[in-house]
Amino acid sequence: MVKFYYLKKLYKQFKKLFIKGLIFILPIAITVSLFNFCFNLIISWLVPLRRLHVPMLEAIPYYEILVVVLFIVAVGLFLQAFILKPIIQFVEDIFGKIPLIRTVYFGTKQLIAAFSGQEKSSFKDVVYVEFPRPGIYSLGFLTSEVQPEIAPDTNQTYYNIYIPTTPNPTTGFFVILTRDQFKHANISRQDAVALIISGGILQPGKAKEVDKD
Repeated sequence: MVKFYYLKKLYKQFKKLFIKGLIFILPIAITVSLFNFCFNLIISWLVPLRRLHVPMLEAIPYYEILVVVLFIVAVGLFLQAFILKPIIQFVEDIFGKIPLIRTVYFGTKQLIAAFSGQEKSSFKDVVYVEFPRPGIYSLGFLTSEVQPEIAPDTNQTYYNIYIPTTPNPTTGFFVILTRDQFKHANISRQDAVALIISGGILQPGKAKEVDKD
C-alpha cells in the first residue's frame, strides 16, 4: 500500500509537470507551425519568380521574398510621388465596369481602408451589439449613418454597423440598427481588432462599457 501511495503521488506530480510544460510549449509550437505554414504558402505563390534566374539574387536564400518586398516598397514610393495615380485610376475605371469584379475589388478596398484608419470612410466608433440574439453581445464597428431615403423607417435615424468574425475580422455581418439598439464601447479600434482576432485573449488596458447617451 505504501508503494502504491508513492506511485500515485509520483504519477500526479508527473501529470502536473507534463501539463505545465505542455501549456508552455503548445502556444510556441502552434505559433511556429502557423508561421511555417504561412511562409511555405507564400513561397509556393512566389515560385514563378524563381524562373527569372537572376545570377546576383540566386545566391540569396528565398530571394523571391526580397524581390516582392522591394516591389511593394517601390509601388509605395511611386504612389507617394503620384506617378502611378493615373494608371491606378485607369485600372479602377475598368474594374468599375465589370459587375462581379467591381463588387469584390471596391468592397475589399474600402474594408481594408476602414481597418487601416487612413481614410475618412474608416470605422468611426466601436460599439456593443446584442448579436446574434438578445442577451449575447458582440463587438461591432459603427461605419456611418443610413441615408434617410433608404432607411427602413424615415421617422427614425438608423446606423450602419459592421460586426467582424473571429479570427478573421475581414469577414463578418452587416446590420442596420437604431441608436437605442447598440452601446458605445470605451475601447480603441486597434484594441477591438486585437480582441476579436485573439478570441478575447488579448485584453485591452481599459475595456469597460460606456454609454454616451
